[in-house]
Parts: sequence; C-alpha cells; structure tokens
Amino acid sequence: MKTIVIALGGSLLDIRGETIDRFIELIREVGKDYKVFVVVGGGKIAKEYIGFGRKHGIDEEKLDEIGIAATRLNAKLISTLLGIEGEIPHSVEEAVSKKGSVVIMGGTKPGHSTDAVAAELAVKSDAEKLIIATDVRGVYDKDPKKFKDACFLKEISINKLIELHGTKWKRAGDSAVIDGPALQVIRDFRIRTVVVNGKDVENLKKAIYGEDFDGTRIKLANEIDV
Repeated sequence: MKTIVIALGGSLLDIRGETIDRFIELIREVGKDYKVFVVVGGGKIAKEYIGFGRKHGIDEEKLDEIGIAATRLNAKLISTLLGIEGEIPHSVEEAVSKKGSVVIMGGTKPGHSTDAVAAELAVKSDAEKLIIATDVRGVYDKDPKKFKDACFLKEISINKLIELHGTKWKRAGDSAVIDGPALQVIRDFRIRTVVVNGKDVENLKKAIYGEDFDGTRIKLANEIDV
C-alpha cells in the first residue's frame, strides 16, 4: 500500500464550520487506498496562547512547547473523530511504527514546526508525496492575506522558495505556507510536494489521487518537465 503525508494547517480547524467533518470523511475514504499520516497544526489556539505568553516574557522554547501542546490537542480531536485509539505519537519514529491505515500526530519538539515534522515523516515512511493543506490556494509571490496584488504560482522550484524564505526556524507561532526547516528537508530528500487549499476538500482529494488539482506543485532541483 502506498503512503501519503498530509500537513493539515491549524487554520483549517474551525469547529464552527463543516471543513473538519468533510476532511474526516475524506480521510476515511483515502485510508482504504493509502497508508495516511496526518500532521495537524496548532492554529488559532496555539497563536493566542503563544501571543499571550510572549507578552508575559516567556522564552521562545517554552512558547514553542505550548504551541506543540496545542497541535497535539488538535490531533487528538481529529484522531478521536476518526475512532483511532491510543495516544498521539510524540515522534516521527513512533508515528511510523503505528499500525492502522491512518495515523494522526501533532508537533514533536521545540524549533521544529509541524511542516518539518510532516516532511521528515514523508522521508521515514517512504511516502509517495507530501500534501500541505493550508487556508490559501497555494504558494504566492507574497502573502495574499496582506497584499491584494499577490500572484498565485502554479509551480515554483524548491530552490526559489528557499531563496525567498531561507531554511531557518524563526520563532514560535510564526506562519508561512511552508516554513524554512521543512523546505530544507524537502530539498535534501527530494520529496514530491504540493500545496492546496484544504478548505476545498474535493480539490484536496484530487491532489491525493494524482488528478488535476488547483494548487501549487513544488519543483525539485534538476527536475525535468515531462
């Protein structure tokens, strides 16, 4: 059975909407065809707690630990909705050793985003692809939430992304479509990666199954178009 890894942005976890319910249905369906690993982000809960803690002078490592706790809380919600028993994995190695067609996890250690966890999980599980599900269409030349003239990119090279964003971890709670440490792993291990809007669950399904989808494909170094 082939393996896929989905990095589920915490921004998609709005319990007042229907996205989570549709995502759960999709994962149940996809789990019949793939081994599925889902790495869940911290979202609004993590940002609010980190922001409050930063105002009170909590250091960045402890703030990151707080954010990681939020990702595991979110992962526990998704895992429970899927009827998965047991504790949320605390490491990539623990996740890979889990039985069952679907494994849900959050963050692992400070200075290590859920994007980076998902990228490392793709390496350790020999995944067919890494899908980064976020709350925007894909990758833009600049932040579309701040700039109305931001241009959507159907493709972008991993080297260009690293040129723009670097490979370093910045600070707890910072958000980017793909953060620096994850970009480093994607480049070093040549992970097939796409970025999609996770709110469009049907489009996410297309990306999973290799159909034409609306989103961004990350071109790897020396990749030749065919």
